[in-house]
Order: sequence, then structure tokens, then C-alpha cells
Amino acid sequence: MRHGDKINNLGRKTAHRKALLSNLTCQLIEHKRITTTLAKAKALRVYAEPLINRSKVDNMNNRRVVFSKLQDKEAIKELFGVISDKIADRPGGYTRIIKLPTRAGDAADMAMIELVDFNELYTKDSSEKEGKKTRRSRRAGGGAKAATTAAPAAVEATEAPAVETTPEAPAAEGTEEATA
Repeated sequence: MRHGDKINNLGRKTAHRKALLSNLTCQLIEHKRITTTLAKAKALRVYAEPLINRSKVDNMNNRRVVFSKLQDKEAIKELFGVISDKIADRPGGYTRIIKLPTRAGDAADMAMIELVDFNELYTKDSSEKEGKKTRRSRRAGGGAKAATTAAPAAVEATEAPAVETTPEAPAAEGTEEATA
């Protein structure tokens, strides 16, 4: 029995599995999106995301660790160049798995795995919302708390123009007394 065995062996011995995941990772880095079986895509995500995370800090040790896993100089250049610039502010979750229809020959579950920041369909919407952050919880920025914090800001906005007026104009002094 395989109780508590967390690694998916994919029906291969260790060396074959490591070579498969290394090759799939290199292709994912090169093409930004690949189609494979669902089981391989899930195993690839676990293998590739720590390597992508290492590319955030470009130093010799990280390059050597990633090269020991991938053995592809072009993939290392792409990972530490273009990809690391795009994922610099992302806290994790660099890949997305999208399920596809089953393969015709053997009815295997297929999936497309892609790098999240390189999909123009989804990133176009996020580029319009550059200033907005995604909410992490329901309580942050919502509910009655937001209404109470917005009220003093509205009061300050109405008082600010009255204070900034010059005392030379007699009409400005009258408006200050009326608002006070």
C-alpha cells in the first residue's frame, strides 16, 4: 500500500521521472504553455514552481541549483531573464492548469499548463486594474468598517476648499461662517 506517499511516480523509475519533469519544465519555460496529461501537469507544477521561485533572486547559487535540475542553458537564460522580471512581485502560484477534453487515442485526461503572467487574455484585464489589489479576505476593506472610514474623508473634502480660500475675497469669509 502507498499510505502517505506524496509523490506521483507516473509509472516510471526515478531517473526516468526526473528526466521527464526536467524536459517538461524546460519546454514550459521556453514555450510558456504546454499540453500534457493531467497527472504529468500536476507533477510538473510541484517540480517547476520552486525552480521558478528561485529565479526571483539572480545569484550564482540559485543559477547552479536550477541548472542541476534542468541541464539546459537556454532555459536558464530565459528563466532568470524574461520570466523573473514578470514574476518579481508575485508571491507564488506561477503556473495554471486548465483541463482539456480527453485524448482520442486512449481517453487520457489532458491538461494545458501555462505560466500565469504570460497569458495575454487574463493579464490584459489586470493591466487595467494596476492600482487595485486583490482582496485576501472578506473583512478587509468591506462592510460597515469601510462606510465609517469613508465618512470622515467626505467631511474633510468639504472642509478643505473653505480653508484654502484667500481672506481677500469677502464672499469666502461668508462661506466659512455658514459652514462652521
